[in-house]
Amino acid sequence: MTVTDGTPSVPDALARLPRVVDLLAARAEEHDRDATFPYQGIEAVHEAGLLTLTVGRRYGGPGAGLAETVQLLAQLGRGDASVALLAADTLLVHAEQARTGGWPAALYRRLLTESRRGPALLNTLPAEPGQRPDTVARRDGQGWRLNGRKGWCAGAEALAWMAVRARTEEEPPRTGWFLVRGDSPGIELDPVWDQLGLRAAAGQEVQLSEVAVAADAVVGLAPARRADPAAEAADQVSRAWRELALSAVHLGVARAAQQWLVTFLGRRTPANLTEPLSTLPRYRAAVAEIEASLIGAEELLHGLAARVDRGERTAAQRTGAAQLLINRAATAAVQQAVTLTGNPGLSRRHPLERYLRDLLTGRTHLPSEDATLEALAAELH
Repeated sequence: MTVTDGTPSVPDALARLPRVVDLLAARAEEHDRDATFPYQGIEAVHEAGLLTLTVGRRYGGPGAGLAETVQLLAQLGRGDASVALLAADTLLVHAEQARTGGWPAALYRRLLTESRRGPALLNTLPAEPGQRPDTVARRDGQGWRLNGRKGWCAGAEALAWMAVRARTEEEPPRTGWFLVRGDSPGIELDPVWDQLGLRAAAGQEVQLSEVAVAADAVVGLAPARRADPAAEAADQVSRAWRELALSAVHLGVARAAQQWLVTFLGRRTPANLTEPLSTLPRYRAAVAEIEASLIGAEELLHGLAARVDRGERTAAQRTGAAQLLINRAATAAVQQAVTLTGNPGLSRRHPLERYLRDLLTGRTHLPSEDATLEALAAELH
């Protein structure tokens, strides 16, 4: 099974990043202001071969690991955090397939064919309003019918496939992932996304009403399982990929903010000064503090990602704490930039306020700090 004879290698694809990032940055403000989907940006990511960078080598793909994936997403985050988030969701699905081979072979082959023709965005839909997952799969001949509602699905209007978490109507019920075409009859989108940031990511709610799913389009359907060390280790690696991938997006945003700040301070000469703000010791020290903080976060991100790629279990266990520290550093850096610039930093004429809004909203895609700290505390007792 191959993706395409012309699939770029990982280094070749990453070499195309600067042009893609520039294009994303040029359109990011427009999409944020109007809350419009960034089709052109997604197309650019696809054409550069970046949207399928984690397709496994056994499928003819480049087979990027987590280290290369976080490098890619950090750069995309510099251009447009919404596009980077959408790319991350797709890359994570391909990476999971490379590790576990969960998708049925024929269906994954179909997905790869679609990926040759154009951007084939993917996402998993585990979340639902309320605490209890209530999406239900009912037997319909040899296949299934899905009914339920999923919340906060990024890119919902443009997804090629959705992996929907659902339970069966059987007794006792089984749970699994039901693979659904994004344009399937019975899918309706509720345009509830009106968040502070990531406005182009289009995280709508998805209503599923009698959506047909073929019998061979279900992954991991099984009763509630007892503790299984092997399964738990696999789940931990999946969480590690997601936590570090999204943290990379946030670090990219922080780097974009820092770059804007340095340029702004170098050009800003108040009326009571004869030289730019960048020459003043206070500002030089503050910018250096931001740089030191981001260097530390990047070293943590890239070092831990490389260790996860090497299969170090302790590395995968530490990504929860790492994402908390990385995202704190990224957010603090942008907040400090806003403080240093004053009114201009909060003006819609400049991107800094958008960077801050994207970071604050991006936290909702990761475990809360309380949940992360509670998990760490539980390991100590």
